[in-house]
Amino acid sequence: MKKVNYIAKGFKVLSIAAVITVASCSLISFTVRSLGDDFLKQLGLTKPGAEEKIRQGILGGSLDTYGIKGIKNIATGNRAAVASDILSYTKKYVSTADFIKNYNEMRDYYKPKFQKLQTPDEMRAEAVANQKKSIAQIEESIKKADASTKPIFENVLITAKEDLKKIEDPNSKHNAAYAKNYEQAVKQNQQNYDRQIADWEAKYPSNHLLYVKKRLQEFLNETADIDFEAELITKNGKKYFVNRAYESKGNRWKMAFRAGQDVVTTARTFVEKWMSEIK
Repeated sequence: MKKVNYIAKGFKVLSIAAVITVASCSLISFTVRSLGDDFLKQLGLTKPGAEEKIRQGILGGSLDTYGIKGIKNIATGNRAAVASDILSYTKKYVSTADFIKNYNEMRDYYKPKFQKLQTPDEMRAEAVANQKKSIAQIEESIKKADASTKPIFENVLITAKEDLKKIEDPNSKHNAAYAKNYEQAVKQNQQNYDRQIADWEAKYPSNHLLYVKKRLQEFLNETADIDFEAELITKNGKKYFVNRAYESKGNRWKMAFRAGQDVVTTARTFVEKWMSEIK
């Protein structure tokens, strides 16, 4: 299976807020009522292309607006209605087989892999094989060495053969210590794996809607304190907040501010109701 990079560059993982606010600012309306071929042609999108952008927004953490050529053509639309349309279509799409398939692929990709510990016999056998391989390489070097370097390789060979005897001996200090601690190491290894699996299941639940629900909660968290009355000033053609503390706010907070109170209020109401339906 082709591996997909589900981590946004720089780990800038945007929540469902990106799907709502970026799309609302750009006025990209994925409406249930009008998501037909004609509407998509206006945007320069195919239906698979539109769904890919939604999928990226939820699974990959970013919304790709590249290639949406007709955004400006619908820039006079109603922002609150557009936000509702986006969420309505998103809610419908995340229950499709296509989205579930992609979610499960992502989930499987991040599932921890169990690393089985070698038994004492397996560990010793591998170490013996590696040491014998090294000895064979040293012996080949001796054959090719000149008179000045041959004694050096011969001394190295003597040491390597002595080490081999220690490796082969199950009662050597290293082998005995490994064997003594093996059962405890196996137990600890299993416990570590069980913790990894528990963390993975919490982060990527088998019910894909619970994963979506976490994205929705992120949106609620990040839009809970937007000051829509914040004043702006213009300097050198760019707008800045009068309250300098707002300039340090994250991009998602600023996107929600730009989207406007109507958009965010509409989206929050929709999201709260949607979350109550996800069990």
